Amino acid sequence: MTRQDVLVTPGELAAELAGPRPPVLLDVRWALGAPHGRAAYRTGHLPGAVFVDLEAELAAAPSPAAGRHPLPAPADLQAAARRWGVRDGDRVVAYDAVGGTSAARAWWLLRWAGLADVRLLDGGLAAWQDAGLAVETGEVRPAEGDVVLPLVASGAAAMPTVDADGAAAWPATGVLLDARAGERFRGEVEPVDPRAGHVPGARSAPTTENLTPAGTFRPAAELRARFAALGVGGDAPVAVYCGSGVTAAHQVAALASLGVPAALYPGSWSQWSADPARPAATGGG
Repeated sequence: MTRQDVLVTPGELAAELAGPRPPVLLDVRWALGAPHGRAAYRTGHLPGAVFVDLEAELAAAPSPAAGRHPLPAPADLQAAARRWGVRDGDRVVAYDAVGGTSAARAWWLLRWAGLADVRLLDGGLAAWQDAGLAVETGEVRPAEGDVVLPLVASGAAAMPTVDADGAAAWPATGVLLDARAGERFRGEVEPVDPRAGHVPGARSAPTTENLTPAGTFRPAAELRARFAALGVGGDAPVAVYCGSGVTAAHQVAALASLGVPAALYPGSWSQWSADPARPAATGGG
């Protein structure tokens, strides 16, 4: 992938929306501690955007064995995409109000399910409004789509994943990045999961450091330098986890924008820390 495959600017998106077959817009408002974004969506969203409920539509039911946001069944994801109005051949753009850190979950899942033309609105809602572009209120209820997700048809995922055993072994031959805040990685605090700390051998790489103060993705040269400092480069494979597989998707997107493939550990720390047999490292790593 290239940066253009992952990101679209407000100006570029506005031009596409004025074209003969505009992309489907997904509003994925969600944040840790504030998971219910529908009310904010109703007060103002991109014209035609459909609200996506991350908890209900972008994850299966939580459990200690699978984590807080397990991957949805492919058939359930396809049903959700059809509710969003996605038809075969449609392009999709996801956005949020937190720099893409929740919208990236929709980006990753649809890519995982085999849709090739899915992008993030760089800078999200704030960048759209800063560009002087209009928003609308209320709720959009599109006509049912007919998309067939390739994952449903073939059973072959288009984005790599790793399980807990794979994450445990990863640092021996590759780079395992922890996308949570540094204080959670170090084990100083743990607001939601059973134990504090990180997967032994992981490297602290907070997702928020992918972004500029304005909430847009940092320039490619800066991202490349950031990941090089974390050991990303050469032939070493990369995997990413976070608390529950949401913000780690943003890290995968940032790496993809540089042409670096990365596996996602969907269960992430919420799954790992619920298993008493898994060790928890603390400190700087």
